[in-house]
Amino acid sequence: MITVAVCDDSMAMVKSMKENLEEYGKESNHELRIFTFVSGEELLENYSFRYDILFLDIKMTGMNGIQVAEKIRERDQNVVIIFLTSLIQYALDGYKVNAASYILKPIKKARLKIEMDRVIEEFAQRDTPFITVHNDCGNYKILLKSISYIETYNRNLLIHTNRGNVLCYWKMKEMEKRVEKYGFARCHSSFLVNLLFVENIQKNDLKLASGELIPIGKSKKKNFMLQLSGFWGERI
Repeated sequence: MITVAVCDDSMAMVKSMKENLEEYGKESNHELRIFTFVSGEELLENYSFRYDILFLDIKMTGMNGIQVAEKIRERDQNVVIIFLTSLIQYALDGYKVNAASYILKPIKKARLKIEMDRVIEEFAQRDTPFITVHNDCGNYKILLKSISYIETYNRNLLIHTNRGNVLCYWKMKEMEKRVEKYGFARCHSSFLVNLLFVENIQKNDLKLASGELIPIGKSKKKNFMLQLSGFWGERI
């Protein structure tokens, strides 16, 4: 899954970008999770370090895009920033904050596709965290970003990925130690969840982007909510 943030003070632009990105995801068979913001202040207040790509308008009321990008770079050196602008001279200032590129308004689908293809290809060249597990069927290399959650299953573990489920003979505590620094959190004694896939909280359950509901154990809830809050970059 690739997380994309769009920040523009035009609601129409935000809506158009979201629709175009969703269309791109379907056509290219890439799973995208899209977050939208209508001001730089809103983006900074709710900033998450798990954004892979940020489309950022330069000319906004309040803080402009360059100022917002400077604040983001103080916290996050990894997110790919692509500026949206109607004037090329503004876009040139973006390289001061290590922007990857810019797209001129009005946004054309073909141009957006070029940028998305380029960035995703760069991601593919990077080292991607993974685990290797063995079971009676063979050996498996599993990318951590493909795992939505892990559950105990007949005294073993069942790893749920976007390509199917894999049985693992590790103990839950061992698995937790290996993946917790990559955005996984224990919400229940029997469940370890990739926070990237958490859609919302519904009383004593969490809802994944897939629509599945995972229980939140009473003894785990406080710490889990703190971890989720830190991951989302906002208070719950």
